[in-house]
Amino acid sequence: MAQAINRYRADLRDFRFLFFEQFDLPAVLGKEPYAEWSSDECNMVLDEVYRFVCEVTGPLNGTGDTQGCRLEDGRVITPDGFKEAWDKIWEAGWRTIAAPSCWGGQDAPSMIGSFVEEMLCGANTAFALYTGLTLTAAELIMDCATEDQKKKYVPKMMSGEWTGTMCLTEPQAGSDVGAASTTATRNDDGTYNIRGTKIFISAGDNDLGTNVVHLVLARIEGAEPGTKGLSLFLVPRVRINEDGSLGELNDVTVPSIEHKMGINASATCVVQFGDEDSSIGEVVGGIEHQGIRQMFHMMNAARIGVGIQGLSVASAAYLSALEYARERKQGASIKQFKDANAPRVPIIEHPNIRRDLLAMKARVEGIRALVMKLSSHGDRLAAIQGKDDESEAYHRGQVDLLTPLVKAYGTDAAFEVSSRAIQVYGGHGFLKDHPVEQYCRDAKIFQIYEGTNFIQSMDLVSRKLGQAGGANTQAFLMDIQSFITENKDTPALEEGIGHLQAAHEAVAASVMQFIGWFKGGKLEHIPLAAEEFLNIMSELAVGWLLLDQATIALKKLPETSETHPDHAFYTGKRFAAQYFANNVLSTLPARTRRLSAIDTLPVEIPDEAFATV
Repeated sequence: MAQAINRYRADLRDFRFLFFEQFDLPAVLGKEPYAEWSSDECNMVLDEVYRFVCEVTGPLNGTGDTQGCRLEDGRVITPDGFKEAWDKIWEAGWRTIAAPSCWGGQDAPSMIGSFVEEMLCGANTAFALYTGLTLTAAELIMDCATEDQKKKYVPKMMSGEWTGTMCLTEPQAGSDVGAASTTATRNDDGTYNIRGTKIFISAGDNDLGTNVVHLVLARIEGAEPGTKGLSLFLVPRVRINEDGSLGELNDVTVPSIEHKMGINASATCVVQFGDEDSSIGEVVGGIEHQGIRQMFHMMNAARIGVGIQGLSVASAAYLSALEYARERKQGASIKQFKDANAPRVPIIEHPNIRRDLLAMKARVEGIRALVMKLSSHGDRLAAIQGKDDESEAYHRGQVDLLTPLVKAYGTDAAFEVSSRAIQVYGGHGFLKDHPVEQYCRDAKIFQIYEGTNFIQSMDLVSRKLGQAGGANTQAFLMDIQSFITENKDTPALEEGIGHLQAAHEAVAASVMQFIGWFKGGKLEHIPLAAEEFLNIMSELAVGWLLLDQATIALKKLPETSETHPDHAFYTGKRFAAQYFANNVLSTLPARTRRLSAIDTLPVEIPDEAFATV
């Protein structure tokens, strides 16, 4: 088995920059709902969570991948060390740091919660899935369940005594949730008999807690077809007695676990409900036919979480490649390529490697800024809720609009940056001796689960762009335009902001293009263009936030000694923004023009023309 070595790295200075220089986290600290938080507490969490993952969960990443999970007598056995790490993380309180204190959390701002999520996922994605699903399931119960259900389930889940899952997917349905065939039959006592099969259930069983609480979408007999007829049920693996103790098994079985490309230490299960017609569930909140609405509460949080997973692995891959490039000596400097006796230099000195590293740096730090932008909107929403309707609508709208961008663009980056990191390593990157091959395998699933990235793009163009009558999209574009107006005369950034202005105008025109397709009935154009548009809109947002970072850095550089580490840090911010503007933002106008001249060949080609086999 692989040796237990932590290979995770993180740049805490970048988080401090985001918290205290770009997004002004202190503005919401010391006031409700963050009255107990100060800058000192935030800094302490940065250091302590990083220490925790490097010492506890990081060393289990490689060994967990090698060992994987196994099924014994119908129960999932997790890799060695996972149970001990599970107990430690709940005892430390890191998993519930941003949860409400009334349920055992610490009322931390969302920005802190996002940081913790990135650390946990980057150090050990598979382990973090067990904790993340338990937390998000508990949060759904907090928000949607009856008071009795909350008291029964939430304390045990928030302490890590019980684990949680979400059960949507079925063999015949896939992403078409409305085609679910799992049934619920009413019992005289108000409970329901649940019967059906769910697949691809992350953390569907484990040996970490004493019970597994499944949130199951099912159709009550007689309910209408499609998503409107679905209800959401709480179905524990082990029945719960009146006094809260565990009773008999609840006819919930795991016949198999999937053997996957990545996240091998996370049990992805087939879960069978009601083989003996005795799987008892209770409808969430006591309300039937609200399953999709309730489940989407969990799904939206999960989609943001998956975007952070993508960011975390992209960051880990980039920093691993950077470390390797600084140490690995190969080839002479390009300036001495004709000299056979020239000394070998670290590969970071080679121009193509430097280009790859700068491209990775810009993308990782830009997506992290995008995540923190979304989280900052969430923190400000919590701070003004019930006090200012206009501001509340603005911040909530931006969270909604940015969610598909974070999920899709963040997870696309995970796979692409991890692949590029392997390329930096060369042949060594393909070996299990180094962590980047695992990052690449683990990252692929992020683009698929919690709604494929195509689904995210359709959510963006068909729902989010027009939400609130288009006000959310308009506010997003106005925020970018305000930045352009305020900073267009900054000498060092004039070219980059020019690219941002052109990209902004192109994206605004594309929004109108989608509206025209919808109104004109050209519906087949929309799925052909949606994914590329999501990428374009994401890159507009990332380019804007990177240039915003550069304006801050340019103000700080003159007052920072060249020998201080911050001088190199701020210089890096300027270069990342300029690189992204020159090489990504500059391409957006041409890409949006291609969208408007949509290529319909994919829908015109006859089925039989794809291949003759």
